[in-house]
Amino acid sequence: MIKHADLAIMLRRNPGPIAAHPPPMNPHQLQAQHQAELQKRELLKRQSRKPTDKNLPDGVEDLAIGDGVAQYKALRDVERKIDAAMMRKRLDINDFMSRNLTCYKTLRIWISNTAENQPWQQGTMDADAFDFNTENQATYRVTISARLLDDEHDAEAKKDASAGEQKDPDAMEEDNNEANKKGPQKKHAAQRTKFSHFFKQITIDYDRSPALQPDGFSHIEWKKPENNAAAGANSDFDLLVFERKADENINVTINLYRDEVPERFLLSRPLAELLGTEEEDRGGVLMGIWTYVKANNLQSEEDSRKIRCDAELKAIFNNRDFVMFPDIPRDILPHLSPLPPYQLPYTIRVDKAYINPPAPGKPSAPTVYDVLVPLEDPLRTAMSDLTSPMSTLNQLSQLDDQLAHLVQALHHSKAKHAFFTSFAADPVAFVKRWKSSQQRDLEVILGEATRGGGEDIAADEWRRGGKEGVWGSDKANEGVGIWLAKNKH
Repeated sequence: MIKHADLAIMLRRNPGPIAAHPPPMNPHQLQAQHQAELQKRELLKRQSRKPTDKNLPDGVEDLAIGDGVAQYKALRDVERKIDAAMMRKRLDINDFMSRNLTCYKTLRIWISNTAENQPWQQGTMDADAFDFNTENQATYRVTISARLLDDEHDAEAKKDASAGEQKDPDAMEEDNNEANKKGPQKKHAAQRTKFSHFFKQITIDYDRSPALQPDGFSHIEWKKPENNAAAGANSDFDLLVFERKADENINVTINLYRDEVPERFLLSRPLAELLGTEEEDRGGVLMGIWTYVKANNLQSEEDSRKIRCDAELKAIFNNRDFVMFPDIPRDILPHLSPLPPYQLPYTIRVDKAYINPPAPGKPSAPTVYDVLVPLEDPLRTAMSDLTSPMSTLNQLSQLDDQLAHLVQALHHSKAKHAFFTSFAADPVAFVKRWKSSQQRDLEVILGEATRGGGEDIAADEWRRGGKEGVWGSDKANEGVGIWLAKNKH
C-alpha cells in the first residue's frame, strides 16, 4: 500500500501537467462573444414565442357551441394516420431510389466531311494524276455530331409522319432549324444532355502509316477534364470538328470510350455465365454473387462469412473450396476488364462524286450510327419531386403555423373564461389564491423560492407594479424567456 508520504514524494518527483490558462481576450473578442450571446438569447425568445401545440385544451368542448371540437379531433386522428402512411411510403420510395436505376437510350451520331483546295476543285491538273507538289494545300474537314433520341423527338417524328411530311430519319438536325426554335423543342434543346457527357475519351485512328500522312498526324485524341464542372462550358459540346491535309480518301476509326457512374466492366466468361450478363458494375457483381450464394445455401453453418464454393464459384475463385465473403471484392478484380470503346469506321472522302454529288442542291448523306448510352432513370427525378415537394411543404408549414396560433388563442380564451368564472364565484378567496400563486411563480423565476411557500406578500417590492416592480425587472424577463425556451424542448 502506498502511504501518504510516499505519494507526496512521487508527486514532487513527477509533477503533473500544469493546466494552461487561455490567453485573455481583447475587447473585440469580448464584444463578439457578447453579441453572440445576445443573438442566442434572442433566438430562444423567438422560439419561445412561436406556438407549436395543435391540441385543443381540455374541457373546451363543454364551452364551445356545436360539434366543432369533435370534428377537429377526428381530423387530427385522420391526419396522424395519413402522416404514418406517407412516412412508410416515403421510406419505401427512398429505399427504391437508393438502388442503381439506369435506363439506356439511343444516341444517334452523324459523321460527314467536306473538302477544300482539292486538285479537281482547282481545275489545274488531272485528279487521277500523282501530285509531286509538296506545297499542296488540299484539306478536309470532318464533322461529328450527335443527338439523343428521346421520347419527345420520337413523338414529333410520328406527328410529322402522320401529317404527310416526308422526313428522313437519318437526316442531321440543325441547331438553326426553324422547327427547333419552337417553344417546347427550344426548351428541350437547352436542357438536353450533350454529346461529350457520355464519353470520357474520344480518339480517331487513321488506317495508314504516320509517314504517309501529309501533316504527320495519325492520331487525334480528346479527353474529358478531371474536374468537368471547373472546366466550364468549353468541356461540353455537341459538335466535334477536326481538319487535316489530304488529297485522297482515308479510312479512320472513331473510338468512343464510355463514361458511366458507377463504372461498368466487361466480365470474364465464368463470371458472366454465373451472373447471366456480360457487363456489370462492382456493386451489381457483389449483389449477384450474394444472391447466388443465398439461393444455393452455400454459407457455412459455423461462420456465415465463409462461402462454400461449388463448381461455378470454383471457376471464379481459382478452384478454392471456401472463400470469405469480405475477400470477394478483391478476388473478383481479375475478372473485371474495362469496357471496349464503341468503334465507328468511317471513310473520309475527298473525291468529286462525294463532295459534289450529281443531284444539285442535295448534299451527300452523312454516315449514321446508333449507340446505347446510360441515362439516369427519369422515375428517380419524378420520385424526388414526389417525396420532397418544396412548394407543398412550405404551404403545409404555413398552415401548421396558422393552426398553432389559433389553438394558442383558444388556450388564452379558455384561461380567461376560467379566470373570470372563478373570480365571479368567490372574489375574495380568488384574489388571495391568485396573489399567492403570483408570488410563488415570481420566486421560482427569480430563483428565490423557499421550501414551504406561502410567505408574506406585504413587502413593497411585491405590491409595486410597472417597470419599478419585481415583475418588470430585467432578471424576471430573462428568467421567463429562458424558462419558456427550455419548456419548448
